[in-house]
Amino acid sequence: MTPRRHASRQGEATDAPRTTPEAAHPVPRAQSPDPAPDDGSLDARLADAVTVSDAPDVVFAFSRYGRRTVLSGGTAPPPPLSREDLRYEIGSAAKTFTGLLLARLIHSGRLSGGEPAVSLLGRGRPTGADPVTLAHLITHTSGLPALPPGFLLRALPAWHTNPYGRFPAARVVDAFLRHRPRHRPGTRWRYSNYGVAVLGHALAAATATPWEDLLTDQVLHPIGLHDTTLRADDSGFDALGHGTDGRSPVPPFDAGGFQAAGAVRATPHDLLTFLEAHLDPTGPSPQLAAALREVRRPVLRRGIGHRHVHTTAWFCHPTDGGPLYFHSGATLGQQAFLGFRPDTGTALAAVCTRRFRGHDPFLATAYALLTEEQRDRPGAHGVCRTGAGRS
Repeated sequence: MTPRRHASRQGEATDAPRTTPEAAHPVPRAQSPDPAPDDGSLDARLADAVTVSDAPDVVFAFSRYGRRTVLSGGTAPPPPLSREDLRYEIGSAAKTFTGLLLARLIHSGRLSGGEPAVSLLGRGRPTGADPVTLAHLITHTSGLPALPPGFLLRALPAWHTNPYGRFPAARVVDAFLRHRPRHRPGTRWRYSNYGVAVLGHALAAATATPWEDLLTDQVLHPIGLHDTTLRADDSGFDALGHGTDGRSPVPPFDAGGFQAAGAVRATPHDLLTFLEAHLDPTGPSPQLAAALREVRRPVLRRGIGHRHVHTTAWFCHPTDGGPLYFHSGATLGQQAFLGFRPDTGTALAAVCTRRFRGHDPFLATAYALLTEEQRDRPGAHGVCRTGAGRS
C-alpha cells in the first residue's frame, strides 16, 4: 500500500480539498517555533506506521505546533471518499470527551463532581454511607465491574455484530440502581465501561438534557468539531470496520446505553482539533479553557511504584521532557489512539479499520511515535505528579 500525504498549516492552502459539507478544516491554533520541523523524517515515520498497522484503512494524523501532516493508506482499495475525510469509531477514547464535559460542568458551577450518582438517577433513593460519586465514575474508582450484571447473557446472541446495542440506557441505569459495589468507592481502581456509561446518564439527568445534545452543545461545538457525531448514518462519511482477518465487514458500532463510554466517531482532522485544544486551552473558546487545563491535572496514581498516573480524562506517562497524555479505544471493527505532549507541542490521532487482535501492532506503533518525539525548544512543562486521591 502507498500512504497518501496531506499537510496543512494556518494560512496555507492544502493539497486535498474537503469532501464533507463543511468547506475547510478547523484552523490549527499553535505556531511552530524556528527552525521548521524535518517534514521528510516525519513523513517517513508516518508512512512506516501506516504500513506496519496492516489494516484495510489506516490514517495517522500528526500535529506539531499547529502544523499538520496526515498520511493514509491501507490494504483495501481506497474508499469512494478519501480516508482522512471519513469518520472513524474511536471506542473508549470517547471517554476523553466525557471527562472534558464533566470538567466543564464543574467549572461552570453546575456540578461539583461529588454528587452521588444514585441521587441523580434514582430520585428519592437513599445514598448510603459511601455513595458512588461522579468523580468515582470518571476515574474508574467506583467499585463497579467492567460491565453490568446480565450484560453477557443479553449480548451473547449478537456478540460479533451488536452486543452493546442489546443493553439500552434504561437497563444500564436499572443495573446501577440495583448494584452493590464490591469495594468501597474511591479505594480501588478498576477500568469500567459500565461506570462511565452510568456517568453519562447521571450528567444527562443532572442537566435535564439528552446525552447527545449535552456533549454537542458543551464540547463539540465550542471546539469546532463539526465532523464528529455519536452514531453512523447514510451520508457515506462513516468508515467501514473489519474483523480480525482484515476482510470481513463489520456493522457500524451501536453503543446502546454506553454512549458516554464509547459512542464518538470523528474524522482524523476533528480529532487533531480536539487534541490541539488541549495543547492550547485558550484557543477554542474562553468557556472551555479552565476545563481543558483541568483534564491535564493528575488526580490519582496506581500500580507498583505508582507508575500509572491518571487525570479525569487521560492516562499519563512521564517522558524526559514532560508528561505524555493518551487514550486508546476499540470497537468490533476499528481502533483509535489519541495522544499529545505539551513539551514537544505534538499531538497524534491514529485510526484503523481492523478489529484488535493478539499482538496487534497498531496501538504500540502510535504510542511509539509520540514517545520518540524530541523536544525542539527549551523549557519543559513538568512531569506527571499526583494530585488528590490514590487508588
